[in-house]
Amino acid sequence: MANLRRAVLIKKGAEANLYLVEWHGRKVVMKKRVPKEYRPSQLDLQIRNYRTVHEPQLMHEAKEAGVPTPLIYLIDVEHAIIIMEHVVGKQIKQLLGEVTEREGHQLCFQIGCLIGLLHKHGLVHGDLTTSNMILGRDGNVYFVDFGLGEKTAELEARAVDLHLMKRALQSTHYEFADDCMRCVVEGYASTVGAESSNEVAEKIGMIERRGRYVAERKEKHD
Repeated sequence: MANLRRAVLIKKGAEANLYLVEWHGRKVVMKKRVPKEYRPSQLDLQIRNYRTVHEPQLMHEAKEAGVPTPLIYLIDVEHAIIIMEHVVGKQIKQLLGEVTEREGHQLCFQIGCLIGLLHKHGLVHGDLTTSNMILGRDGNVYFVDFGLGEKTAELEARAVDLHLMKRALQSTHYEFADDCMRCVVEGYASTVGAESSNEVAEKIGMIERRGRYVAERKEKHD
C-alpha cells in the first residue's frame, strides 16, 4: 500500500499480524490477515475479506455503545488490511502487576462495566483477555482485537466471553485473580443489572462443569 513506511512487526498472531507503521505523517497500527495454506484459496480469501469488513463494523458499534476502541482510518478489503489508530498506553496485562491493589480493583470494575456495555448492545468480543485491553493516556480502557467478535445476544456467548476473561486472569494474574474477577463481575452487574448478571454467572458455572467433565473423561481414557 502507498504511503506506508517503516513497518515494525509488533504482534504475530494466528489469524493476523500487527505492524506499527508510519502513514501520512502519523504512527498507526496496520492489521494484515495472513493467508492460510490449509484452506482452499477461494474460501480463505472469502474468510479474510469478511473478517476485514466485519471487525471494523463491530469496533464501530462497540464505540457507539460507549466502549473505547481504536479509530479506523482505512479498510483495504482486497489485501485484507485494516489501518487503525495506535492507542498509546499500557496493556492491562502489564498494569495489573504494577498498580496498587485498590487501583487494580478499580480497573477491573471499569473493565466489567465496559463488558456489560458490549453485551447490553448485543456484542460479544470473542477474545476477552487482559492483552486485548489498553489503558490509554486519557484514562480510558480501550478494547482491541475484535477479530473473533460477533453480534449476538445469546446467553452462552456472553458467558463464554466472561469465562475467557476469568481464565485470562487466572493464567496471568493468578495471585489476585479471584479478587479481580469479583470486581469485573461487580462492574458488569452494575451495567446489565443483577438478574442478567446472575444468569450469565450460572451459565459460566455450567461451562466450567462441562470442562471438568470432559477433562475427567479424557483422563479415564488415557
